[in-house]
Amino acid sequence: MLLFYPSNVTPFGFEYAADRMADGGPKRHTVEDLLTVMARLRDPVSGCPWDVQQTFGTIAPYTIEEAYGVADAIAREDLDALKDELGDLLLQVVYHARMASEQKRFEFADVVDAITRKMIRRHPRVFANPKLKDGVLNAGLWQRIKAEERAGRGIEGEISRLDEVPIALPALTRAVKLQKRAAEVGFDWPSLSPVFAKAEEEIAELRAAISAGENGSDRDRATRVAEEFGDLLFVMANIARHLGIDPEASLRDANAKFTRRFKSIEAALAAEGRKPEYSTLEEMDRLWDEAKATESKD
Repeated sequence: MLLFYPSNVTPFGFEYAADRMADGGPKRHTVEDLLTVMARLRDPVSGCPWDVQQTFGTIAPYTIEEAYGVADAIAREDLDALKDELGDLLLQVVYHARMASEQKRFEFADVVDAITRKMIRRHPRVFANPKLKDGVLNAGLWQRIKAEERAGRGIEGEISRLDEVPIALPALTRAVKLQKRAAEVGFDWPSLSPVFAKAEEEIAELRAAISAGENGSDRDRATRVAEEFGDLLFVMANIARHLGIDPEASLRDANAKFTRRFKSIEAALAAEGRKPEYSTLEEMDRLWDEAKATESKD
């Protein structure tokens, strides 16, 4: 969501000329200003019709998208873009808080208070007792703090350590986090060797599912193939975890590499007045290899 205003007008209608800082530059807006902007956008009478219609559910995809925008700016090491993307992400927090305020559930200030208290509570070595050592935290203090937080939310008794891994995370990222939680209690392979063996097993099962077309309906076969493919991806995420690799970042890099090389194919063919759809696979394979060789040389 982008807001466009004349260059000399603030979202509140005041010209910058009437609201300048001592150095002559435009006054910097604050979080309070942003909260006011959101309140205006959500005003049922004078607000933006699109913004007024939104709900937690319809805004959630934008929240995820903006988080990816932040990750992308970091990956590109573009701090100017990061500033803008962090602003977009902050807008999402303000948006959700505003909708909660309209339902009289909580305010933006409650969000700030809650996360501040959580950070202080979860870092007693920094804010309470500097003499605490990391070993103390590993010995159970962290788990005790989390249990107290659950009790404060009215969640009684033990819950699965996997329940706190958000379902909405990207599937590969969530797979790694689930595996990490299980590994904390010893449910893990001790080395990469058995993980690779498991990957080979899953590949064999996927091949078997694909070749089992004559047995059962096409729908049953498709379901089994999808299941085996999911198992294989889960094991690949486990390999990434053992190697200390972020599988999402690795896949993003692979996507970028594929994009670069395919664009090279398109450019090479365009130089000959042709398009990929009018060339052969052999031609495109040759151009792909040339693009790969050029990258390696560079």
